[in-house]
Formats: sequence, C-alpha cells, structure tokens
Amino acid sequence: MTSTMSSYQAHFEQRPLVAILRGILPAEVEAVGEALCDAGFTLIEVPLNSPDAIDSIGRLAARLAGRATVGAGTVLSIEQVRAVADAGGQMIISPNADLDVIAATVERGLVSLPGVFTPSEAFAALKAGATGLKLFPAEAASPAVLKAWRAVIPASVPIIPVGGITPDNMAQWLAAGASGFGFGSALYSAGLDAVTVAARAARFISSFEAAHHTR
Repeated sequence: MTSTMSSYQAHFEQRPLVAILRGILPAEVEAVGEALCDAGFTLIEVPLNSPDAIDSIGRLAARLAGRATVGAGTVLSIEQVRAVADAGGQMIISPNADLDVIAATVERGLVSLPGVFTPSEAFAALKAGATGLKLFPAEAASPAVLKAWRAVIPASVPIIPVGGITPDNMAQWLAAGASGFGFGSALYSAGLDAVTVAARAARFISSFEAAHHTR
C-alpha cells in the first residue's frame, strides 16, 4: 500500500468528511485549510474550476502535510491528474466516472473518487480501480436509492454522497449506508473568511458525530 493510500485511509477513518473549497483563491487557501484542519476536517478538495487551483492545491498540500489529505475536484482529464500529482495532491475527485481518469489516478498511486449515479457506473468505476464512490448529485437521489445500492455494493466500498448534504439530513443518509460526505457551498463559498468557515465546519462535524453515534 502506498504512503498516499495509507495516509488517506487513516484520515478517512478519523473523519470521512470532504471539505470542498470551490472558488477559493491561492492567497486564501492556507488560512482556510488551517481553520478546517483545526476544526477536525482531514480531507480537503480544491475543485479545478477554482482560480489558479493547482497553485492552491500545492500550497495546501505543503501546509497540511501529514495532517490532511489534499486533492482536486472536478478532474476531467488525464492531463489534469498529472498536474494535480505534480503539485502534491493526493486525491482525484470527479463529477463523473471517466475510466481513463480513474486508470491514470491508480497508475499515479493516488486516491480515486469518481462521481457515479447508477449501479452500472459504480461497478465500472470499481472495476477500473476506484478507491471509493462519490454519489453525485445526491440531491437528485435519496437515502432510499442508496439503501438499494447497498444491497449489491459491498459495505467495504466507501460511498460518499455529495450535493445537498446538510447538518439536518446526514442521519438519514448514514442509516441508508453512506460512508461519509462531501460538503460544498453549505460549508464554503467563494470569499468566506477562515473564521466563518471554522464556525460552519464545527457545526457539520458536530452534526455528523451526533448522527454517527446514534445510528
């Protein structure tokens, strides 16, 4: 097992929550990353459609080395996988299940979390070597859909709903078989300062811990 994968698994087991920093600027990313880490987040994603995203990923990976697994979201090509890897990113997260992107990610020894919306996409992604699955967009599915998936997708496969997840609905998703979550605009939106992000992060973590311990 690569050091990247073992580090990711340790962070995922510690707290399987992905902070999605869409729209963040390189000048802001380290302060926000520190705030998230201090709040308890250990998985942080910078979507590639953010300004100068590769720069932000490089800064964050260096700043939080050993404390968090940092990666890229909205990864759509093999070339982007290479750029993220060269910047020090460890996770490749996509809105879709591109088998070539998954293969390139596995070849680089990085964490692969492709977006899937059907069992066919899920099994194809797993066959290609995906580390786990991002159920996206979750607001277009439901906990009942995930529960049906869990009848055929092994419990050992992480499934992370992303999209429309709030502190109020996590318990329903966990009961249906969710392994963790990704949080976007409800946690961070462009321009938010580190203090505000820290307060939001604390609420999400508190709600997750409460839901996790009562399921």
